[in-house]
Amino acid sequence: MFPSRQDSCRPEADRPPSGSDDWRHEVVRSPKEMSCFIEAVADAMTLAAFSSSDVFAMRLTLEEALANALKHGNHDDPAKQVQTRYRFGSDLVLVEIEDEGDGFDPDHLPDPLAPENLEKPSGRGVFLMRHYMTWVRYNERGNCVRLGKQRSDR
Repeated sequence: MFPSRQDSCRPEADRPPSGSDDWRHEVVRSPKEMSCFIEAVADAMTLAAFSSSDVFAMRLTLEEALANALKHGNHDDPAKQVQTRYRFGSDLVLVEIEDEGDGFDPDHLPDPLAPENLEKPSGRGVFLMRHYMTWVRYNERGNCVRLGKQRSDR
């Protein structure tokens, strides 16, 4: 599903975070760079002994958040950047994703479980993110999402 980092990603993505206070910064402009960032976070979580279900949850959430940032925030404009950063605590992964768009109000999204929305092909990303993460927060503008994933029991 994800390309091999050895073949497609920047070398700095191969280094896991060195400590709990270190933020890793990456710029994402394309689906290829998106996949590289997701792999870097997933690999670092695996090295930090997070469970496979925690890694799966983070992969899915990052795929949704980054796809939304590229498509809806930056309107698939490769000249625009999605700023990302992540770090680890002893039992927590923190990720921030910020696009250059105008933002949105996450509290006014249609309910994807409402009967009239069940067959719509979009509108489930934020719902999934909220389900899989310990917490999801947006800035006031709505162009930056902050994700927290607490380590689950193994």
